[in-house]
Amino acid sequence: MTTTPRKPRSGKRGPTVADVARCAGVSPMTVSRVINSEPNVMPATREKVEAAIVALGYVPNPAARSLAGGQQCRIALLHANPSAAYLSEFLMGSLAQASKLDVQLIVEDCDLLADPAELVRRLIGHRVDAVLLPPPLCDDEALLKALHLAGLPIAQIATGRPAEFAYAVTIDDEAAAHAMTGRLIGLGHRRIGFVAGATNQTASALRFAGYARALSEAGLTPDDRLVREGDFTYRSGLVAAEALLALPEPPTAIFASNDDMAAAAVAVAHRHRLEVPQDLSVCGFDNSAMATTIWPEITTIDQPVAEMARRATALLAEAVRGRAGPPAFVARHIRLAFKMLPRASDACPPPRAQNHGLGT
Repeated sequence: MTTTPRKPRSGKRGPTVADVARCAGVSPMTVSRVINSEPNVMPATREKVEAAIVALGYVPNPAARSLAGGQQCRIALLHANPSAAYLSEFLMGSLAQASKLDVQLIVEDCDLLADPAELVRRLIGHRVDAVLLPPPLCDDEALLKALHLAGLPIAQIATGRPAEFAYAVTIDDEAAAHAMTGRLIGLGHRRIGFVAGATNQTASALRFAGYARALSEAGLTPDDRLVREGDFTYRSGLVAAEALLALPEPPTAIFASNDDMAAAAVAVAHRHRLEVPQDLSVCGFDNSAMATTIWPEITTIDQPVAEMARRATALLAEAVRGRAGPPAFVARHIRLAFKMLPRASDACPPPRAQNHGLGT
């Protein structure tokens, strides 16, 4: 009887995270943070870990990303945002970070009128470990309370009212709107229309507050007729811009609370045979793809939506894997910087325009 010889086992294995940790004199958790390029590692510690990785010839693999007991992490991204451009940016950021950290991302479209308790039961049934809440759900108090009572870590994105029991990643919406309004005032505009965002989002009130503060500081009396309500959709921007340009003394500039509504204002201006920015300046907010897919490209505020999503996803993965979870959980509010992005849609106001009846 013949037998097939077995291949001899070398008995050798590649270096592990634990080996790297021992070599560097740190915990395996710290090694994982370095591998995943997380920001909360001291530079000197990072250098020690990286030196140990090189010395041992350690090669990270997807399993190493599931450190902390090899725990799989399932994060639900709940959304009900009417802006497809905003959601696209958010998805790109969260998906990229989820892939990097070996996190399973579950995306669910939610009805704003849904029963929070039923939604939470469904999430628990799907074995969800944490929840990402972009606007407007980040401001839904009933949903926040239900998630918190269920013990699920939460990350609110772009909220103006961070919960004491949740993570929050935001920008300073009030300061950003103040800066944009100040830009238009600096160009010489005195009648500046404002298209507000949806009333169920705290960021909307903050952006209006920034607009109003800039006017007051410039000695300009806010005019209620120059403020129109929108809901962050293109269609609402059309309605608001039509109303503003129908005024006996219309604005020479329109500042919309997001790029979808700003793009709609540009379309309405063209419908009225107005040149942007020669006859009417238009500015937006977010720096979504919409701002650069129309002509002229829209001057806007760069809200780093994708980066906000990345940071929030990383925070939740850290919480789930026990690095900052209960009972040591501490809510963290991270505020990222915004940027002004001047483009081609704003300019100095025209002289009093007899052809179009525009006021200055």
